[in-house]
Amino acid sequence: MDKMWAGRFEKASDKLADDFNSSIHFDKKMYKQDIKGSMEHAAMLCRAGILSPEELGDITSGLAAILHDLDTGELAFDMNAEDIHMFVEAELTRRIGDAGKKLHTARSRNDQVALDLRLYMRDEALEVVALLKKLTRATLELAKKNTETIMPGYTHLQRAQPITFAHHLLAYCMMFLRDVTRVLDAVLRMNYSPLGSCALAGTTYPTDRDSVAEALGFDGITMNSIDGVSDRDYVVELEAAFATVMMHLSRFSEEIILWSSWEFKFVELDDAYTTGSSIMPQKKNPDMAELVRGKCGRVYGDLVATLTMLKGLPLAYNKDMQEDKEAVFDSVETVKACLEIFIPMIETMKPIPENMYAAAKRGFINATDLADYLTKRGIPFRSAYKTVGTIVGKCVKEGKTLDEVTLDEYRSYSDVFGEDLYDEISLETCIRKRISRGSTGYESVKEQIAYVEEQL
Repeated sequence: MDKMWAGRFEKASDKLADDFNSSIHFDKKMYKQDIKGSMEHAAMLCRAGILSPEELGDITSGLAAILHDLDTGELAFDMNAEDIHMFVEAELTRRIGDAGKKLHTARSRNDQVALDLRLYMRDEALEVVALLKKLTRATLELAKKNTETIMPGYTHLQRAQPITFAHHLLAYCMMFLRDVTRVLDAVLRMNYSPLGSCALAGTTYPTDRDSVAEALGFDGITMNSIDGVSDRDYVVELEAAFATVMMHLSRFSEEIILWSSWEFKFVELDDAYTTGSSIMPQKKNPDMAELVRGKCGRVYGDLVATLTMLKGLPLAYNKDMQEDKEAVFDSVETVKACLEIFIPMIETMKPIPENMYAAAKRGFINATDLADYLTKRGIPFRSAYKTVGTIVGKCVKEGKTLDEVTLDEYRSYSDVFGEDLYDEISLETCIRKRISRGSTGYESVKEQIAYVEEQL
């Protein structure tokens, strides 16, 4: 394929340089967005009197045919083309003649690629949002079935206080809801059309940038043509949002990996989302969760690569910016793949309530409630804290739990202890008496469920 810019040069570029410079092997992903943008650009050129209605008809039908042929596989990408823009323009010119050469009037590849990337990222971001909502729904449904399933809550990975499994799951629902708003917030700032910025300084033609922006579903145009072609903030923002999604999935994965181990055995993963061992026949490995945890670092890397690429660039466009595509494409595809596998893994995951409850019975996770018992009867909290700590220390030495200590033993520490203390420190009471909003209490969890439902 002849170079579109060949007129300035006296000798052909080196084949190795061509291959190094080419981006079509990855930016071909944006062919739909490129063709869509070109159609609206052509329509605007016709309204401005730059193209005749006949030329617009030829261009539009030619682009539609190229789109159809690429969709169906009838047309293969020419890997000798420098990028997707050159490929589409060359193929259009081959099919319709000189009218195809007029399509690039009043635009540059600089604003064209900026447009394509915004359109592509908007489409992909909305797909990620849909998957996040689906995962939130799956997690919520599991929570709704486990509002009375008691488990130990942890700090420092040490048993801390009794909570419900629903309460724990709802924490992830809140994370995923924030992820949705974070992605959508980035899309809001991204949703401005750079087309018409041209190379960097705008154009001498009487173009109508606003009409093209509106036709393409943008909220407006980029107001500075230099910024229009050089801005990649939206790539950074979306990659940062995707990195946060992956961080949340990785944390959830880590807990699922722990919970499904024999040491915890709080949940059983479906066979469809686990693997076996090549040598140990008893193994059931949580490989899907482990892969999600591992891929988190990959998405972090995509973000850091983009930030590093941008940090030293003078205005306006520089070829370095070609490096944004592979990073952001990888980020999008990795996040989507992880969400797509996570959703059915959660939908089919089976809690084992009896194991959760047995673990909650050990570890003195009702010690805070025992201290609260004393405090509510007039003992200063710090004194109550010390008394309960002494009782726990003795229990550890004797291999007892707090509900196995006799009333006489309790009264040897403080005469305010009464028969009612055993009910006060039961796990069910510990849950029920958590009445603050957002807590693990039964009524609070109902409120949280209603909140997530409303947000979805």
